[in-house]
Amino acid sequence: MNIHWVQTSVDYPHTRRVDVTESHFGRQVEDPYRWLENDARRDGEIAAWVREQDALARGYLDGLPAQATFRRQIEELFDFTQSSVPQKRGDRYFHTLRLPGQQQAQLHVREGVNGPAQLLIDPNGWSPDGADAMAEWDASHDGSHVVYAVQRGGADWREIRVFDVATGETLDDRVEWARFGAVSWAKDGTGFFYSRYPKPEPGTASQAAIANHAVYFHRLGTSQADDRLVHATPERPDLLHIAGVTEDGRYLVIQSTPGSSMTMLSVIDLTTEDWTVRTVAGADFAAEWMAFGNDGQTLFVVTSLDASRRRIVTFDLAQADPEPLDLLGQDEAVLQHAWLVGSRLVTSYLVDASTELRRHGLDGTPDGKIELPGIGSAGIRGTFADDEAFIAFTSFDAPLTIYRYDVTTGTQTVWAKPRLDFDLGEIAVEQHFYASKDGTRIPIFVIRRKGVQAPAPTLLYGYGGYGISLTPYYEPTKLAWVAQGGTLAIANIRGGGEYGRAWHDAGRLADKQTSYDDFIAAAEFVRDAGIARPDGIAIQGESNGGLLVGAVTNQCPELFAAALPGVGVMDLLRFHHFTGGGFWTYDYGDPRDEAAFDNLRALSPYHNIAAGKPYPAILVTTADADDRVVPAHSYKYAAAIQATDLGPKPRLLRVETRAGHGAGKPLDKVIAEAADMWAFAARWTELETLRS
Repeated sequence: MNIHWVQTSVDYPHTRRVDVTESHFGRQVEDPYRWLENDARRDGEIAAWVREQDALARGYLDGLPAQATFRRQIEELFDFTQSSVPQKRGDRYFHTLRLPGQQQAQLHVREGVNGPAQLLIDPNGWSPDGADAMAEWDASHDGSHVVYAVQRGGADWREIRVFDVATGETLDDRVEWARFGAVSWAKDGTGFFYSRYPKPEPGTASQAAIANHAVYFHRLGTSQADDRLVHATPERPDLLHIAGVTEDGRYLVIQSTPGSSMTMLSVIDLTTEDWTVRTVAGADFAAEWMAFGNDGQTLFVVTSLDASRRRIVTFDLAQADPEPLDLLGQDEAVLQHAWLVGSRLVTSYLVDASTELRRHGLDGTPDGKIELPGIGSAGIRGTFADDEAFIAFTSFDAPLTIYRYDVTTGTQTVWAKPRLDFDLGEIAVEQHFYASKDGTRIPIFVIRRKGVQAPAPTLLYGYGGYGISLTPYYEPTKLAWVAQGGTLAIANIRGGGEYGRAWHDAGRLADKQTSYDDFIAAAEFVRDAGIARPDGIAIQGESNGGLLVGAVTNQCPELFAAALPGVGVMDLLRFHHFTGGGFWTYDYGDPRDEAAFDNLRALSPYHNIAAGKPYPAILVTTADADDRVVPAHSYKYAAAIQATDLGPKPRLLRVETRAGHGAGKPLDKVIAEAADMWAFAARWTELETLRS
């Protein structure tokens, strides 16, 4: 690790080193901060260390003049009412609303499509700090009940409850230890399907490895102990099982995965007594199989089999062993999603990282496109039997707007549109393309305030993993950087899904370095094109994106003025030991395999800190309740960079309390964290904010 103690302009807390050296395939690996892997909420020494680290960060960040400016700017950009796409049940329309200043979104219902929104469930009163949130939810088919999941303090674990719409009361039904799943009602409303893990041993829930995911049915009015086991794979304890009931209520569709996008598709005919699980496709986990609806016994499925940009097939479930029948072939664009709406097929395609919605007949015949307001991200929600649907659209300069769509006539009317005081017409959005190290053409979005003179201090964001695409959407936190005169650049690097499975495959396993090459080339592009100031580039990413930031900082520290790795996977040799880390081997490789180990050892941020090089200023962010990428990754990385001779710029660790990997984080914590990050980046990129 080449650690050398060094005096800098920051007086860091003392971090105890331990003598831990392990041999892997004949390679010696030091891990002097192994002790920081324990849970700080149960280990007093780590808790004290975290308090010291966070106090140091707080003292520094609170002294930055731009912090208050960014806080006010982000608050202004969040100051609107945001609705989700409604779920129609009978004459009732269920949707969430987050009102200005609220920590969490509430669940509302409208009687009739244009009726007034009536409050049903308000999570804002569940905890004093607003850190408990409503997660997954589903309304029963008759609209009489809502099943919803409670997420406490940012953890991935869920507690499932049931709400009676007529009485306004929460029933006694309670399901615990749900995680990584959906909730879905049986057609007759007698109960719901959900996925959960076995109850963990006391005190281990936040860090224990997870295995034996299973699908259950809970009948209303009964105890969880009486829930019916629907599907489990004890021979494959590593699989996740996500279950949902088809619109007509006949089938339960189960998609199983070892944590990758590759899935096995199974169905249960719920009209039978024994609920036999029947595997339809994907037993070899060699392709994606994603069912999205049915017409009687015809099941509609998106697959990547023999189609890296995906295609649509159908299965005739009346047959004992159905074969996939071609419906819609692979296109030049990437098929993202598909829906059955108003007796038609609607698809969304990615065209250079932006959404295009297309209509088709049920036989795949083209039926035109659905007009969208501009370049952005869009989806549709409706039912097979109803011509009424709802389109959601958002972009970098457009908060999520919901349009009511008549499938028969193709007409659209605004159903819910946010109103902001900030003039989004001041924002300019451009798309550029640049050449990566191997010559591959990579798209990059550049967002800035009109009138801002280039080159300007630039925030460069990336992810590049798990086939996840970075498409245009409204994000008040990042837009605050733009509103204050900075430039935002978002690079669609390989490892994502912007151009299909091949784009994903090009940035994973032995080719993971390709993602980092793409991101480094993005920084060089914005610098050389005169978009960014040569000494004014800050990089940011979260989770896999935090890993990205840590890796490229080690490889090209001179390129960046500031680095902001958030909740990152910083120890690539031990990630599989914690919670759901085993799922990530599909993208990273398995450290227990020699070839994968050598690759991961060369990329791991924690293990490749380069002493003697002038590093950028670094602000590491994590949260104490993150049970997906456990905070130990950030703790160990922060300890290592503070102990290494990297020049005089600060390397700080900010730890949020009662927060997790990101989902469910209350608004005030979101705003405070972003204000800290942008103030830190502004200090080191020399961004002069437009107002103080």
